[in-house]
Amino acid sequence: MTKQLLHLVFGGELENLEDVNFKDLSGLDLVGVYPNYAEAETVWRAKAQATVDNARMRYFIVHLHRLLDPDGDGKF
Repeated sequence: MTKQLLHLVFGGELENLEDVNFKDLSGLDLVGVYPNYAEAETVWRAKAQATVDNARMRYFIVHLHRLLDPDGDGKF
C-alpha cells in the first residue's frame, strides 16, 4: 500500500500584500484534501487562476503529512 501524503488546499483574501493575515477567517475557501502534491497543485493552480483579478486573494498548499508525521518516521 502506498503511503498517503495528504495535502490541504485553501485560500482567502489577505488584509494586505505584505503579510499572510486573512481579512475574514470565516470566509476562507477550504478547497479540499488531496492524496498527493500533484493533485493538490492542479487544484491550487485552477483556484489561483480563477481569482487572478483580485490581487489580495491567495491560495496555499499545506503539507498535512508533514504535520501528522514531523519526523518522517511513519510513527504518530
